Amino acid sequence: MLKYAVDCDEIWHAGDIGTLEVADKLSAIKPLRAVYGNIDGAEIRRCFPLNLSFEMEGVKVLITHIAGYPGKFSGRALQLIKENKPDLFICGHSHILKVIPDKHNNLLFMNPGACGNHGFHQVKTILRFTIENGKISNLDAIELGKRAEITV
Repeated sequence: MLKYAVDCDEIWHAGDIGTLEVADKLSAIKPLRAVYGNIDGAEIRRCFPLNLSFEMEGVKVLITHIAGYPGKFSGRALQLIKENKPDLFICGHSHILKVIPDKHNNLLFMNPGACGNHGFHQVKTILRFTIENGKISNLDAIELGKRAEITV
């Protein structure tokens, strides 16, 4: 996964970081924006928020770990969407890669899947994309190999 991050401006992580060592490896490559996930302990939770909202190149971004997906958002996720009005909503938790335009909430939903060696996913995945002048483009869904394989 790290080889794909080298060409990026930033790394965004949607939770279940695992250890500070993982966060340190990522932030050594590029600036890291992350939220904590349900498996993350107190140490990670002290370093990263539950929700992260910011603007990047004219795109309002919202990241959280557990949200559901368009048509099946949790009440908490719907409240976050209402409060933040994101153009791009990124979450994790399900370990299922999804990219869904949500016309009802006027946003693009992304879940990068999972790139760790733990969990029920069979294939490790990440998303890479460009944000420029208020537009999201060059979206790549990247498969990193089977979960049991160690890929650096």
